Amino acid sequence: MKTAICYYSRHHGNTRKVLEAMAREGDIDLIDVTARRAVQLEGYDCIGFASGVYALHLHKSVVAFARQYLPQGKPVFFVCTYGAARGSATRELADIAREKNCRVLGEFGCKGYDTFGPFRLVGGIAKGHPNQKDLENARRFYRTLQGRLTGGAYK
Repeated sequence: MKTAICYYSRHHGNTRKVLEAMAREGDIDLIDVTARRAVQLEGYDCIGFASGVYALHLHKSVVAFARQYLPQGKPVFFVCTYGAARGSATRELADIAREKNCRVLGEFGCKGYDTFGPFRLVGGIAKGHPNQKDLENARRFYRTLQGRLTGGAYK
């Protein structure tokens, strides 16, 4: 299963760490949405979108990227890291997927070290995350997606 995961990961690199763990589970291309290059996602079997959560939203560059490059009818999934809460951060991406007739396979989220805004004053929150358990859960999530797709459930 050839997968692209389009992501934004800055600050502490939490999201990138999770994606690198997932990438060990299969044929995954990680695409940094800030690289300012046109991409062709039609050749992928599955497409993921990933970001940290900022004020209960995924980063605007990931949402804009999905709006511009997500092809019609592709299975998609979402990944997020967050310091305090993820809330309904993936809602905008789910709306875009629905508009493009893409089936949402699921979403994975875990805590990530956060020193943004007032959290900096207390040395940050979610220290030590993503940890090994978070990374194993991310790998397990991706293996589950692989099983669903290759098992024929979404073909």
